[in-house]
Amino acid sequence: MIEPGLSAEIVHIVAPGETAAAYGSGLVPVLSTPHLIALMEGAAQAAIAPCLDEGQTTVGTLVEMRHLAATPVGMQVRVRAELTAVDEKRLRFHIEAWDDVEKVGEAQHERYVIDLARFMRRVEGKAGQGEALRGR
Repeated sequence: MIEPGLSAEIVHIVAPGETAAAYGSGLVPVLSTPHLIALMEGAAQAAIAPCLDEGQTTVGTLVEMRHLAATPVGMQVRVRAELTAVDEKRLRFHIEAWDDVEKVGEAQHERYVIDLARFMRRVEGKAGQGEALRGR
């Protein structure tokens, strides 16, 4: 059962391919904001994954995030997500990220529980529509 209070923590070492310079989102060789968001979403997914029924997963729909400090390549980042609210299929999380020295990010994040097969049928249908439109 998915209930508030579920949490997960992931630990990650920043790699060169995860920097702002590598992502093209800046020129500096530090953990990029897009990659920090991906780590935060991963922690949220990990918090509720054991409670999902077979064939279910979640998708992220909202991230309100503050990137508070730079983390250099090679440093560890610890990301902790806690489920704070459940409204039917909508899940809300509070997430914090810390490197070896300080708090580097915080976020409010929303995910929805979906039926994976049904979701993918809609995505494949949309892909077919896109191909048809490009073929005109």
